[in-house]
Amino acid sequence: MEISCHKISSGSASGPALVSKESISFLGTVDPDTGKVVDPQHQLCGEDIGGKVLIFPGGKGSTVGSYVIYQLKKRGVAPAAMINIRSEPIVAVGAIISAIPLVDGVSEEILATKDGTIVTVDANRELIRIEEP
Repeated sequence: MEISCHKISSGSASGPALVSKESISFLGTVDPDTGKVVDPQHQLCGEDIGGKVLIFPGGKGSTVGSYVIYQLKKRGVAPAAMINIRSEPIVAVGAIISAIPLVDGVSEEILATKDGTIVTVDANRELIRIEEP
């Protein structure tokens, strides 16, 4: 299945999906050293985001979240790509400075993607490809 989207940060990447129906505040929710979700109140608590196509509605919280995304990339534990329903400046800036493909402008139906499904984000072509099992 292919889905049209809107490019926020350039690039193309594939990986297994990791889906959250909750917004993510990278500051305090994700450990910048390990890429593990550490907030016990978040539905992804205990999950590693490194190498995944992280699908979530959008970001929230402190502007320092952009730098947490950058730290994740520098340590090799960042998501391969990110998909938002509606991206906001914190996640957008973090993705851009970290060269992580980021797209938005998709239907909330994307949140029904099963974890582990292989997803390709081609931000340059404004296209998401979800491999059917």
